[in-house]
Amino acid sequence: MDYEALMQKALAEAEQSGEDVPVGAIVVTASGEVIGRAHNNREETKDPTGHAEIIAIREATAAIDDWRLDGCTLVVTLEPCVMCAGAIVAARIPRVVFGAWDERVGASGSLYDLLRDARLGNPVEVIAGVKEVEASAQLKSFFAARRAQDK
Repeated sequence: MDYEALMQKALAEAEQSGEDVPVGAIVVTASGEVIGRAHNNREETKDPTGHAEIIAIREATAAIDDWRLDGCTLVVTLEPCVMCAGAIVAARIPRVVFGAWDERVGASGSLYDLLRDARLGNPVEVIAGVKEVEASAQLKSFFAARRAQDK
């Protein structure tokens, strides 16, 4: 599977985040078909669960009419947080590909490593740092603009 091409789709999705932190996610089947795509929308919806991963998982489960995403891969621009890692494990997604590390709240290898914690079930394969420079730059640009706006 071409993770860089898939991450490019997730980065494009993140561009749709508007006033929210630019995070994009896609869920793809084993054959590479995109069955879920989303960007953060917490600000727009006033919903704390409005993370790209959660919304993309919901869209993917609706697309296949099953809560189990056994053969799928989640591609996301930022390392999943604790909430999103829990949803990934619950949905039985076997592989997560992410771009930028999140040293502050990451739960996929930096601060915590819930995805690979065997006590929660089958460990999830984590492929980190795909297009990390681009994903990090997207986030840094957003926060720099936000800081400049707040002055």
